[in-house]
Amino acid sequence: MIEETKNIAAVRFTKVGKLYHFDASNIAELKVGDVVVVETSRGQQLGEVAQVLQNSTVPNDMNIKPIERVATPRDLVMRQSWQQKEAEALAYSRGRVTELGISRMKVITTEYSLDGSRLTVLFSTEAEEKVDLKSLRQDVQRLFSPAQVELRQIGPRDVAKVVGGMGACGLETRCCSRFLTDFSSISIKMAKEQGISLTPAEITGMCGRLRCCLIYEYELYVEARQQLPKRNKRVITPQGEGKVVDVSPLRGTVFVEIPELGVREFPKDDLQPAQELENLEKKAQAPCPAGNEGCRGENGKAPEIRTEGEISKVPEIRTDGETNKAPENRRDGDNRRPPDNRRDGDNRRNGDSRRDGERGDKRHR
Repeated sequence: MIEETKNIAAVRFTKVGKLYHFDASNIAELKVGDVVVVETSRGQQLGEVAQVLQNSTVPNDMNIKPIERVATPRDLVMRQSWQQKEAEALAYSRGRVTELGISRMKVITTEYSLDGSRLTVLFSTEAEEKVDLKSLRQDVQRLFSPAQVELRQIGPRDVAKVVGGMGACGLETRCCSRFLTDFSSISIKMAKEQGISLTPAEITGMCGRLRCCLIYEYELYVEARQQLPKRNKRVITPQGEGKVVDVSPLRGTVFVEIPELGVREFPKDDLQPAQELENLEKKAQAPCPAGNEGCRGENGKAPEIRTEGEISKVPEIRTDGETNKAPENRRDGDNRRPPDNRRDGDNRRNGDSRRDGERGDKRHR
């Protein structure tokens, strides 16, 4: 993959909006806070530089639009004039929705592009089925031509961010309108992990969705809970054995119900898991498995080690026609062989050099 070095600028179009990246290599000495003109899918827009990344390496096939220029005083005046017309377009769109009888639809705001070539009407709806907005678009287009009118639906969280106001927790400004640039995925599991009440009034924000603040401390709670025993687990405390009924992740303590004593709070370092200790005791008392060389015998004695001079016979495996015998160790003066199995008619063994008299004496005995 071919890469090249560019100066990248992160630009936002609203006070607390999502960051979009543009190529700033053609503009020298670009600073954070500068207002620039860029080309977007909704026409030319004015944006504020939030971050400048010098000499950033990007893939050559990545399509990054360049910043056209730094905004001039004329651009700022033009932007103010279009904002006044946005208020007029907003009032007309809301009145027209009421006249057409479009239920469960709400026009949130309207936005003009910098050159006035595009007018975007942002709306929200609670209807599950698709709403027919063809008549509304034609009416707005007829009144505000030659601008091209676009109707765009936004979600409830975006509506709360645009409208602003007090948060469900009592803050004067909602988190989404104050500092959140992106919306994270929130689940009911995050509330359960932090021990928050699951009543709708406790976990629902002004937008009607789960509160964004549920994710703020979620990872901290997950990491803290991993160090604590789970509920209903049996543990051993300095005051006896009991069952875990609750935990306090941030304090690092566990609430244990002990018979005849009730619920007591203990630090996690003072607890031992009862189930694991029982398993270790059972394993220590159980006999060693057969074939384990490091295990002691039934009498508690270590495996016997033979000294020099003791005969050890290596088991041998014979096939038909093979008469080889494994080597054997003899003590001085021992001329006897261990008993062996002979076939009928086989009176001699390979390597046996005894005299006929010795064989006769052995039969006589």
